[in-house]
Amino acid sequence: MMVNVVSVKPHEKYMGVYIVELEDGSVRLATKNLVPGHRVYGERLFHWEGVEYREWNAYRSKLCAALWNGLEELPVKEGNRVLYLGAATGTTASHVSDIVGSKGRVYGVEFAPRVMREFVLVAEIRKNLYPILGDARKPHEYRHIVEAVDGIYADVAQPEQASLVADNANFFLKDGGWLLLAIKARSIDVTKEPSEVYKREINTLRERGFEIVDVVHLEPYDKDHAMVYARFHRRK
Repeated sequence: MMVNVVSVKPHEKYMGVYIVELEDGSVRLATKNLVPGHRVYGERLFHWEGVEYREWNAYRSKLCAALWNGLEELPVKEGNRVLYLGAATGTTASHVSDIVGSKGRVYGVEFAPRVMREFVLVAEIRKNLYPILGDARKPHEYRHIVEAVDGIYADVAQPEQASLVADNANFFLKDGGWLLLAIKARSIDVTKEPSEVYKREINTLRERGFEIVDVVHLEPYDKDHAMVYARFHRRK
C-alpha cells in the first residue's frame, strides 16, 4: 500500500525515533528500517529522501505507547547491548533492533516454543537479534550466551516481575545501566488495584538497587499497564 508522506523528521526528544507526517494530516512514530523491504508485523513502510522507515504502532508496542505518553527519555541508543526479556514474536524487539543498529545486539529471551519460532524468523533477517529459548526466571541457564548489557527491556507476564528483572540485572546489567519494565498489573495480582501493584513492584526495584527515573501509564493503548524507566546501581 502506497502511503503519501509529507515529511519525516528526527524526534526532538527520542534519539533513533522519527516523526512521520502523512498527507491526511496524521502523525506517526517510526524507526529507520535496518533491513529495507522487510516488515515484521504488517506495519506500514514509509519512504522519504531515499530512506525507508517502519511505522511504530502504539497499540502493538508498549514501548511506543510509553513514548506517546511522554516517557522522560528513551535510553536505548545506537550500539547498545540489550537483554530483552519476553521477546514474544519480536514486534517491539524489532524496533529496538532498528535503534541499536548493526553495531548493537539484542538478546531476546522467550519461554514459549511456538512464539519463539516466529521470533527466530525475524532474527534470521535481522542479524543483531539473538533468540534465546529460555525461562527469564532462570538467568543462570543463559549466562553463557549473554554478555554484559547496557540495558534490560522486560515485558513478561509473570508474578514478581521486578524480582525476576533484578535477578537478571545482577547477572548481566552494567553499573548505571538502564531498565525499561512493562508492568502488567493483572498478570501479577488480579485481586489488587493496579496502583497497588505498581507501587509494590517499584518498591522491589528500589530495594534491589534501581533508581526510578520515570513511570508512565500506558492507557489508552494498554489497560492496566505502566512502563517503568530506571537505572541500576550495583552495590559495592
